[in-house]
Amino acid sequence: MILTFRVFLLLSGLLFNLPGYGQKSFKVVPLGVKGGADESNLSAYMLAPANSNKFICLDAGTIHSGIQKAVDNKVFRDSAQIVLQKYIKAYLISHGHLDHVSGLVINSPEDTAKNIYALPFVIDVFKDRYFTWQNWANFANEGDKPTLNKYTYHTFSSGTEITIDSTELSVQAFPLSHASPGLSTAFLIRSDDSYILYLGDTGPDEVEKSEQLKLLWQQISPLVKSKKLKAIFMEVSYPNEQPDKLLFGHLTPNWLMKEMKQLSVFTGQKALRNFPMVITHIKPSADKELKIKRQLEQVNTLGLKLMYPRQGVLMDF
Repeated sequence: MILTFRVFLLLSGLLFNLPGYGQKSFKVVPLGVKGGADESNLSAYMLAPANSNKFICLDAGTIHSGIQKAVDNKVFRDSAQIVLQKYIKAYLISHGHLDHVSGLVINSPEDTAKNIYALPFVIDVFKDRYFTWQNWANFANEGDKPTLNKYTYHTFSSGTEITIDSTELSVQAFPLSHASPGLSTAFLIRSDDSYILYLGDTGPDEVEKSEQLKLLWQQISPLVKSKKLKAIFMEVSYPNEQPDKLLFGHLTPNWLMKEMKQLSVFTGQKALRNFPMVITHIKPSADKELKIKRQLEQVNTLGLKLMYPRQGVLMDF
C-alpha cells in the first residue's frame, strides 16, 4: 500500500510537470506598481523564466525599495544589493518619463554593468536628459563625455525579436501612443514557447487617434488563441469619471475593456475568458484605487481574470 501510494505521488508529480498540466512559465516580482506620487512604488517589474534567477527589469521607476520589499517577503534569500547587482541582467524601458526610469538612474552608482534595451526615442531621452553630467554622471556608453560605460544602450527595431544577453529570454518591441505625439512601448517577452506582454503607459486608440493598439492586438491574437500568451500587463490610471481630454495618454476601466473587446475581435471572446490581465499604474489614491477596481469588475463582460500586483509579492504565470 505504501509503495503504491509513493508510485502515485511520483506519477502525479510527473504528470503535473507536463505541458498543459499547470506548469508555470514565468515568475514576476513587482518592484513598483503605482502610477505616480509615491516615489517608493513606481512602475518596475522583474521577470524571469520560472526556473531561473536571470531577470530582466521591465521599466525601472522604483528599484531598491521594491527589491527590499521582496527580500522582506522572502522572495529572495540574498540582500537587496546582491539582487540589484546579480539578479537583474538588463533593463527594458518603455518610455522616458521619470516614474519609469528614476530608480535606474538613482541606483546607477551601486549597479553593475548591464544593458539598457529600448526603442530609439527612449535611448535619446537617456542621452539628452538624464545621463548628461549636468543632471547625473553618464554611466552609459554613449552621450556626454566622459562615458563611464557601465550601461550599454541597445536599440530595437520595431517588431523584430532579439535575445536578451545573459538571459534565456527574447523580446519584441512595439510602439504605443502615449499622449500623442508622445510614444511608449509594449514588450512581448518569450521564454521557450511561452510569452508575456507588458505595455508601458498608453492611451486608447480612439482618444490617441492611433491604431497602435489595434496593430498590437492583431500581432498577439494567435498567441492568445493558442494559449501561449500567459498574461498581459496593462495600465489603468484613472477611474471612468476622468474626462478624455485629461487622460494624458492613459486608460480608464471603460477604455481598457473597449480595447479588450477589440482584441476579442481577433481572438474570439472564448479565448479571453479567465485570461490573466494584470492591472498596472493605478494612481496612488486609496479612493481612486477602490473605485477603479470596482469599475473594472463591473465592466468585465469578457470574464478576464483581473489581477492586481503588489509590491514585493511574487507572481507566476
